[in-house]
Amino acid sequence: MKFTLSWLKEHLETDTSLEQILDALTDLGLEVEGVEDPAERLGAFTIGEVLRAEQHPDADRLRVCQVLTDQGEKQIVCGAPNARAGIKVVVAHPGAYIPGIDTTIQVGKIRGVESHGMMLSEREMELSDAHDGIVELDADAPLGTRYIDHVNANDPVIEIAITPNRPDALGVAGIARDLAARGLGKLVTSPIAPVKGEFPCPIEVILDEGIAEEACPLFMGRVIRGVKNGPSPEWLQKRLRAIGLRPISALVDITNLMTFDRNRPLHVFDADKVAGNLVVRAAKPGETIAALDDKSYTFTGGETVIADDNGVESIGGVMGGIASGCTEETVNVFLEGAYFDPNRTAQTGRALKVNSDARYRFERGIDPAFTPDGIEMATRLILELCGGTPSEVFTAGAVPDTSRCYSLDAKRVSSLVGMDITAEEQVRILTSLGFGVAKEANGFEVWVPSWRPDVQGEADLVEEVARVTSLTRLEGRPMPRNPGVTRPLLTPAQKRDSIARRQIAALGLNECVTYSFIDQKSAALFGGGSDAVSVGNPISSEMSHMRPSLLPGLLQAVARNQARGFMDLGLFEVGPVWSGGEPEDQGVAATGLRVGHTGPRDPFGARRAVDVFDAKADALALLAALGAPAKLMTLRSAPDWFHPGRSGVLSLGPKTPLAVFGELHPAVLSALDVKGPAVAFTVFPASIPMPKKATKTRPALEVSDFQAVERDFAFVVDQDVDSEALLRAALGADKALIADVSVFDVFTGERAEAQMGAGKKSIAIAVRLEPTAGTLTDKQIEAVSSKVVSNVAKATGGTLRS
Repeated sequence: MKFTLSWLKEHLETDTSLEQILDALTDLGLEVEGVEDPAERLGAFTIGEVLRAEQHPDADRLRVCQVLTDQGEKQIVCGAPNARAGIKVVVAHPGAYIPGIDTTIQVGKIRGVESHGMMLSEREMELSDAHDGIVELDADAPLGTRYIDHVNANDPVIEIAITPNRPDALGVAGIARDLAARGLGKLVTSPIAPVKGEFPCPIEVILDEGIAEEACPLFMGRVIRGVKNGPSPEWLQKRLRAIGLRPISALVDITNLMTFDRNRPLHVFDADKVAGNLVVRAAKPGETIAALDDKSYTFTGGETVIADDNGVESIGGVMGGIASGCTEETVNVFLEGAYFDPNRTAQTGRALKVNSDARYRFERGIDPAFTPDGIEMATRLILELCGGTPSEVFTAGAVPDTSRCYSLDAKRVSSLVGMDITAEEQVRILTSLGFGVAKEANGFEVWVPSWRPDVQGEADLVEEVARVTSLTRLEGRPMPRNPGVTRPLLTPAQKRDSIARRQIAALGLNECVTYSFIDQKSAALFGGGSDAVSVGNPISSEMSHMRPSLLPGLLQAVARNQARGFMDLGLFEVGPVWSGGEPEDQGVAATGLRVGHTGPRDPFGARRAVDVFDAKADALALLAALGAPAKLMTLRSAPDWFHPGRSGVLSLGPKTPLAVFGELHPAVLSALDVKGPAVAFTVFPASIPMPKKATKTRPALEVSDFQAVERDFAFVVDQDVDSEALLRAALGADKALIADVSVFDVFTGERAEAQMGAGKKSIAIAVRLEPTAGTLTDKQIEAVSSKVVSNVAKATGGTLRS
């Protein structure tokens, strides 16, 4: 939205400086995007007088002029046909930038004659398209003064950004209203007197069935006979050019002025080109119109159009047609002022891919109640500039009822915004913005004006008060503190997540934060990818599903790093995962991933490939940090994306898994383009029991003074027997004496089967006995050993290896 400072001051009586106005606009929410000062573009041009003009010796169309300027008498070669002695002209000295030709002029020779400057035309100063000759000024133009000061063109052009919820600020009058409410001046509101019609309107308007309810509830118009259409006056052309519009004719320029001055788009038809009455209806498929932008549009059906007996004459709320457009020969006009539905206007504009100032305003919502006043204002301008005799106003439909009111408690401003604003000031601000305010028992009743469709409740009223008061007045205040000890801010689950991050980082892994969305193919590799977790409106095809595991994102990060030559990596992430589409199907996992080798190559051969035991050690370290019990079961029920023989599950019981670890399946690595070996672990913090509240002090440390005894056993068992089952059986032989049981050797393979039989293997365990009552005798040790052998035999069918 562009406007000039002088234009603004027609609606705002103020002595405020430009800088203060610009600051206030941005603070009010009308962000200033730029200010164009004519002095920067035209300030270097001064007024000179041509003393003599002689024919160029080597060019018939050039004249050598002696020009008196602010820098003395200068010789300037000019090719304008009106260059002659005795006229006042606009002079540009060497070094000045000429915007119309995008050139910085210098001293030069033209056909052998030196030229010290340039005399300018209007096009070269970008004032108009006129280039028939140089500008001729009045004889009393003061010599040597700046041109912009003489013609009073030193008027800054302000451009502001309008948010979609502020259609009232798409008119200069609406902007002035905001500034007046801020206290930067007094709003100038001239009464709009109706123009009496001299005869009945000969053109009637018919709203087709359903149009008044959906697309165009109000259509007003009148015929003005005997107008003289031509160029608009200089003040109007100057105003339109300043905001980037090209003056066309007085009638069209008046409608453009109303659009930007009052946010009231209008349209003028050549009444003599309208066949019969006008009908506002939905377009029929295949109908076409040649619009004023010199383009033809074909309707798909359903767009709002204005038609006569000849067909479509205008696109409702968007653009008029050439067939009924006004020209210099126009004598009788039909002035249209209608209210078009914002949604239908936006749909029509998008369907036809046509943009216009009218569409921009209608689709945001203009003031429907201003339609009658808009017709009267435009009528007076037409009569003033073009003459003519007006008819009575024809009205089809009715002004839409936008009246609504909301209650406002004066204390809500303080609670919602944090500023103490008196009730009297709140009333003043709302009244200045055009709201109606009435005192009630519990506050105020506030009526919303018709030009503010964005205000839909008490919170919006509070925002208006705060916006005009200025949010820069907000002061930082400490939050109130309750007496006593502050309660913890983090929940136990949040604390566990933080502990997990710190612990895994301490293991030497680097944290990643990957997207919660992954592609369906990758999700399927890890047990996901169902419709229950698909995203309704994905950002891209690679982010179509919620992740069932953190591993896909980590592996994709590994693949990108390996593609750049980084083969040995350790990554982790703590974040949400989804097993289904319901809220309870969301959980938190802590996953670590090691790929490649344990370290860089070295001369001592200490480097090795990562293996399943690295992943298990990481998982156990994290579980210990999170407070999991020390003794856990190791099961073989790892998911399919792990290697079936090199993975496991750490569990409190058969149905309470706490972590899964192991080597990743080669097929999964191949699908994600990751070069192995790769091992990973995932811990589920929510499954770990929370520590019970302490009810008594920690028991005293008990240390036995008697010698511990360790005995080794080697059992021959079937190949499918787990070491875990054997350890549990041995540990249960004597819980009072046996402190620890561990595996120290597994003998398997062809050689083992050759010695012990087909399908057999050997598992060697160490059993540590710690007595508390006295030193163990050989008899006691033999008794415990016999129980160990017996328990293992019952649990696994194993026998002592001979």
